[in-house]
Amino acid sequence: MRATLRWAHSDLRTHRGEALFLVLATAGIVVSLLLATALFGYATNPWQRVFTQAHGAHVWLHTGPSPDTGKLADLDGVDSVAGPYPTTSTTLASRGTRASVELRGTPERPTVGRPLLTSGHWLDPANPDGVVLETRLARALLAAPGDTLTLPGTDRSLTVLGIADSAEPRYRPGEQPGLVWAPPSAVRDPGGQVIGLRLTNPDDTDYAVQRAVTVLGAGAVSEVSTWKQGRAEAQGDNRLLGQVLGLFGLGALVAAGLAVHGAIGTRIRGHLRDISVLKAIGFTPGQVVRVFLLQHLAYALLGAVAAASVLQALGSRIPGRLGDAVGVWQGLPGHTLALVVVPVAAVLLIGATTGLAAWRAGRVPPVPVPRPTAPLGGRLSGVARGALGLRLPPALVLGWHRAFTRRLRSLATVARLALPLLLIVVAISAWTTIERFDSRPDQVGLPTALTVHADSGLAERDTRALLERDPQVAAAYPGVEVAALVPGQTATIALRGLGTHADPYPYTLAEGRPAQGRDEAVAGQGLLELLDVRVGDWVRMTVGDQPQILHIVGRSIEPENAGRVISTSLDTLRENDPGLGPTLYELRLDPGADPGQVADRLSTAGHGSLDVHAVPNPADGLSPLRGVVVGLIAVLALIGLIELLTAIGGTVRESERDLLALKAIGLSPRQITAITVTSTACTALAAVVIGTALGVPLAHWLIDAQGRSSGIGAGIAQGPPATLLLLLGAAAVLGAAALAALPASRAARRRLADTLSAVA
Repeated sequence: MRATLRWAHSDLRTHRGEALFLVLATAGIVVSLLLATALFGYATNPWQRVFTQAHGAHVWLHTGPSPDTGKLADLDGVDSVAGPYPTTSTTLASRGTRASVELRGTPERPTVGRPLLTSGHWLDPANPDGVVLETRLARALLAAPGDTLTLPGTDRSLTVLGIADSAEPRYRPGEQPGLVWAPPSAVRDPGGQVIGLRLTNPDDTDYAVQRAVTVLGAGAVSEVSTWKQGRAEAQGDNRLLGQVLGLFGLGALVAAGLAVHGAIGTRIRGHLRDISVLKAIGFTPGQVVRVFLLQHLAYALLGAVAAASVLQALGSRIPGRLGDAVGVWQGLPGHTLALVVVPVAAVLLIGATTGLAAWRAGRVPPVPVPRPTAPLGGRLSGVARGALGLRLPPALVLGWHRAFTRRLRSLATVARLALPLLLIVVAISAWTTIERFDSRPDQVGLPTALTVHADSGLAERDTRALLERDPQVAAAYPGVEVAALVPGQTATIALRGLGTHADPYPYTLAEGRPAQGRDEAVAGQGLLELLDVRVGDWVRMTVGDQPQILHIVGRSIEPENAGRVISTSLDTLRENDPGLGPTLYELRLDPGADPGQVADRLSTAGHGSLDVHAVPNPADGLSPLRGVVVGLIAVLALIGLIELLTAIGGTVRESERDLLALKAIGLSPRQITAITVTSTACTALAAVVIGTALGVPLAHWLIDAQGRSSGIGAGIAQGPPATLLLLLGAAAVLGAAALAALPASRAARRRLADTLSAVA
């Protein structure tokens, strides 16, 4: 044992840099995997906690004021109900901010779908104008208990009594109205009612919705929301961040394992004589294997423990959403188990790849096999001899020949080096895709920057004139958005009519053509998958008691409503309902215009009659991903550096026996050094070409697959600019050449006695 430890200590002193890089790479990988675990927990558990504590309803049905919703309590599979509660849609204003809301008349605190108070208190019968706001709505209105809210266009005001969490879909400007619980007396002119159903089996949600709509009648149901929609909306971008971290963490773990495998294999080839001496003095094959295995397991264990300890102690202090996720995750029941299992799994994977390479060391014979006198690289190929005949520099030709002579070993080295480069290209593609949402939103389904809701007192012509009067408003598209029941009556989708035949809305199409003719429409990926239809099909939906049949002629990129959107022109919807008027306006701004400044000017010009807000951009929620991408690139670069140093060390060691022959034919030490540098640069160049050639299409496939799964749809991926890829490749090749220069120069200037010893 003492001899084993002494040999391991001597090897550590010789390869201190390699050991440090392995520790740091393992730490980075484990941090990535733990952060991914934290984000997955953060994405799911807060909503699940609220749903469980609130005894949440699995289905919420919005109907007109007249249907008898009490019959739904007797349906099979319905455990209990919430409501029905009278509702009305209105707008609330506070501190210059407006929000569309649903006032829900709640006579007493519900037992199903119970709001969880975070501040203030519940409704007080003695205060008929007191309300409780949903948390996200309160944040948007900058409201707190005790504040007063106004209803624009009226002389009414409401007082905030409390703030509460809810498991229902939360407030999203322009998409989902905020939820306000109020006494029934505050809902003076109910436009409908809402009832919640808690099911005995949540998996039967679609069937329960279908039964409920059948009992009430399709024309009576205006909107359906389910617990699945609420959970998906709550998970939002956190789940995507977790997927990105998990994917790159696993990829980096595989790359690190392969790098360790290659490093041990190279060191075994360079220490065959030392291993033979160890066996000659009594080391068994098992002891030799354990020397390498325990040594690299110790490096990996040190990195994993350091990563877990740092994340546990300081993870909650990371700025932004990552810190919040770690803080919540640390309070979850499975936190301790994950904190142990993830590092252990990483160490075991690295140990498995280490053991495979160390097993080869155990097979080295005690008596060294004499090396062949002929060069291992074999004779020069015809191409190499032809290149020398053209008087190309011998260092260039021989370096290229050395890099690719041993095909199997060379391909393995190139593949191990190409893997981290491939993942770096994918990471950069994720970055450029996010930048595309920021810099060119019109290419990813966001052609407009502002959405405006006007009070009912303003005429359509006056509203458009007011909006287009602003010097930075390029176009104002009138529109309407309503909830429509899908065939089978299991869910509702968003039916939008935007623009007119004369002034069509500029949809971003990924497939098909724009909707130009009668009854033509474009649809999002989420809707196509929900209805199991394709471009070219006809679909039927129900708005109230009126059917609407549309021909899908294109697939649009739809960042809103999980892609469950079908869009046509306002004129098309008016053919079915001639009295239909616009309820919103989408504004396209001039290039370079500041949406915030334009919104302020329009709000001032409207004298309180316009509700203006920015169109939500998915990139706003993905801002933490930029920091994640930078960290992942650093970890992958570290793994690539380990593999590069391994390749350089192997090239230098294997060139020692050719040193005498190269000197004998008249090559100078500088030329001999150039051979090794050229060989390393050629290996790096091959890895760059393979990594880039495979990384770009892989990135497009992964990003578009994520787009399809989120409902936005394929077609959002943006590859890195060619100049950036060239810079990445040039940095990798030049960096490899620079790193190889010093050890190659030292080897070329070795003494004659040392060279003879190495060849022996």
